Amino acid sequence: MIQEWAGIDLRFPGDQYLLLALSSIVYFYGGWPFLNGLVGELKSKTPGMMTLVAVAITTAYVYSVAVVIGLEGMDFFWELATLIDIMLIGHWLEMKSQMAASQALESLIALLPSIVHVERDKQVTDIPLKDLRKGDILLVKPGEKVAADGSVIEGSSHVNESMLTGESIPAQKQKDDKVIGGAINGDGILKVRVTGAGDDSYLNKVINMVKTAQSAKSNTQNLADKVAGWLTLISITVGVVTFILWYTSGQNLAFALERMVTVMVTSCPHALGVAIPLVIAISTTLSATHGLLIRNRTAFENARKLTTIIFDKTGTLTTGSHEIQQIIPTSNEFSSSQILQYAAALQQNSEHHLAHGVIRELKRRGLELWASTDFNYKQGIGVSGVVNSKKVVAAGPNYFTRENMPVPTIPEEVDQATDTVNFIMINGEVVGVITFADSIRESAAQAILELKKMNIKSFLLTGDNEKIAQSVSQKLKMDGYLANVLPHEKQEKVKELQNKGEIVAMTGDGVNDAPALAQADVGIAVGSGTDVAAETADIILVNSDPMDVVQMITFGRATYRKMVQNLAWAIGYNLLAIPLAAGVLYPSFMLSPAMGAVLMSASTIVVAINAKLLRVKPHMSTK
Repeated sequence: MIQEWAGIDLRFPGDQYLLLALSSIVYFYGGWPFLNGLVGELKSKTPGMMTLVAVAITTAYVYSVAVVIGLEGMDFFWELATLIDIMLIGHWLEMKSQMAASQALESLIALLPSIVHVERDKQVTDIPLKDLRKGDILLVKPGEKVAADGSVIEGSSHVNESMLTGESIPAQKQKDDKVIGGAINGDGILKVRVTGAGDDSYLNKVINMVKTAQSAKSNTQNLADKVAGWLTLISITVGVVTFILWYTSGQNLAFALERMVTVMVTSCPHALGVAIPLVIAISTTLSATHGLLIRNRTAFENARKLTTIIFDKTGTLTTGSHEIQQIIPTSNEFSSSQILQYAAALQQNSEHHLAHGVIRELKRRGLELWASTDFNYKQGIGVSGVVNSKKVVAAGPNYFTRENMPVPTIPEEVDQATDTVNFIMINGEVVGVITFADSIRESAAQAILELKKMNIKSFLLTGDNEKIAQSVSQKLKMDGYLANVLPHEKQEKVKELQNKGEIVAMTGDGVNDAPALAQADVGIAVGSGTDVAAETADIILVNSDPMDVVQMITFGRATYRKMVQNLAWAIGYNLLAIPLAAGVLYPSFMLSPAMGAVLMSASTIVVAINAKLLRVKPHMSTK
């Protein structure tokens, strides 16, 4: 063909055998990925792109060999070589796009240093990262990466965790603060006691979660797979029918075979095959680097359909700090300091938000922390134990309701609209009241406003009393509130809304809220830093920022739009290309096999480029 274009003649006796030999190398070596793929697809009973390409190039090759041997006609060696080359180039470009989609994940893996500074016997030595163990003391110098999860035991610095949590502002870290492996230290020196290394580290959990999410198939992916399978069968059928129609209408064998090969190559469901997986790979890694960890792909896609979001109050819409406001003795036998000490003796064994507030106040006052025994914790009710040989209970109003006891009178100086009340009982007698206040997060009001713009209703769910729930709900202009709800009752509240036809998301801390998170259509666990072990949640928001819920829904909608766009393009391309390949416009226009391969590869690249345009829309951090 090139000789014809150039107007020269280089033919010689036996040149067709040399052409056969060279074309055989192209077919068997260049075509091997497709021939091997054909076997794999047939074994798994999922014929697809490899099947179509292998059938097309094999048809072209076998027919051309027959022509060399003596069959009358024109060989397809030029089309064969061009077809395989273009398909391999398209395949290479597609693989390059998919590799680029994983670069964000690779950058996460590369966050950890290979050599770390460890203090042992008051001497600092450098060891390989793989030898780092839980309990080791790390020395992290300015500008270095934190090698593992841990707790600061000495020093102060600002640490950049943006690649891990999406939080752009460096967080100040000092004694007792937690740091995450992979974060970048700022201007100070930190000594860190390792709490999580290797498989136990936050970074490793994130990487495994991203890999699992990328490999998981959602409903949209399953739909695309089914369409691709049907398209393969349609392509083969249309190719065979095209051959029969042209051959029986008087065209020669070469022409009919060329049309069949063109149909099969042009209609490859390759674009359809990569349309969804590429979006999934990109969206999952982008989410991870912005503090949105996806465990359930289908739930993430369903986030676009949400009509109602239930927010657990503490730690989500509020800061969860629960600082003590007042300590009010109700018995002359005990002072406010003694009441605090009895409460702290119990709460030292608890991880509840109130417990942290009590211990902070005890340290601030410089009081002794007493020992306690027989500790018992009841979710949503309170804690009990023995302190100084006395039976002590620290509990909220729910305790008395559960015990069929009258709720004690709350002192007038307590603002029940803002304060959480905790009663301290010693040997069955209420001896004091401790009140706590929890401040609303700055971004909470904006988050609720954005949800309203999306026509999504928001409800507050809390174990606090009616007045506190109403106050917070009204301040944030929410659609309603559910107060005095115990942890095990939260699931029922979610069910009630679902029974009304609502598509519900539950946002909680992933521990006490586990049943409700599992019941919700979309379970969203919130928690900072290393808290990524929410097994019942579909999506984990690393930062306890309500705006991240908005960001997650917005990004979920954008991801779904990209999937739909790619599916529409892949299907629309085939609807247009198959008739052209079959020759409906002949003799005005005829698509060649090589041009069909170019179009097919181009459609795949369009899908890849469209997927790469997916972005997480950032929100202004108010933390």
